[in-house]
Amino acid sequence: MPLGHAAVDDALKGGLALGALHEVFADKGRQGASATGFALVLVRRVTQNRRFVLWVTQSFAGCETGELAMPGFVELGLDPRFIVAVRADNAEMALRAAADGLACNALGAVVIELWGEPKSFDAVASRKLTLAAGTSGVTGVMLRLAAAPEVSTAETRWIVRAARSPPGSRASAWGQPVFDAELVRNRHGPTGRWIMHWNCDAHLFEQDVLDQQVLDQQTAPVVPVVAAAADRPLQAGARLVAGGGRR
Repeated sequence: MPLGHAAVDDALKGGLALGALHEVFADKGRQGASATGFALVLVRRVTQNRRFVLWVTQSFAGCETGELAMPGFVELGLDPRFIVAVRADNAEMALRAAADGLACNALGAVVIELWGEPKSFDAVASRKLTLAAGTSGVTGVMLRLAAAPEVSTAETRWIVRAARSPPGSRASAWGQPVFDAELVRNRHGPTGRWIMHWNCDAHLFEQDVLDQQVLDQQTAPVVPVVAAAADRPLQAGARLVAGGGRR
């Protein structure tokens, strides 16, 4: 599924792979809302508001990052009537529910929201989710909050941060949602980091050349400059002046 952002779609060889598992990580705890929004708009692109989405979360997650807000889903373009929310008491139950959802081809996508780094989510659990998604064709999105990337079988892995939103009109005082998205794992192409603007009306990503140039400058590697030697010899081109001095 093309995302609309030309550079990102090129890196993904045409768009986000369907029937696969993708990971979205929040860069540090305070970026949880941005990562959640990014996962949501990925799901919006995948389902096109035509199929149901199973959103599995742990029961205590709302105390940490806030509850899911259906008005926010509407603003980003996802119809809440297509959301089926499941609250699990622990990570094991969440993973079990997610695996069952990924095996059901009546769904369009499954979001698995895991808090922290539970021991139950390992390479074996990731493999089970990937196999279920590949068999049914249902796309899975692992939303990881307060967690560090680890071994998994995900097709892509994103680290998401909030980016500066340009000022909007009076009718849209909040401005356009903007994500600083870093693709750190891509099984079939290059990685990269982009500023991705989400168009809430067209329901696709856009790119801003100026914002991308600023990001490229900020993330460019710093080349150390060798300091000049303090005891370097006097230049050979110096010439004598009146009074015996040198210039």
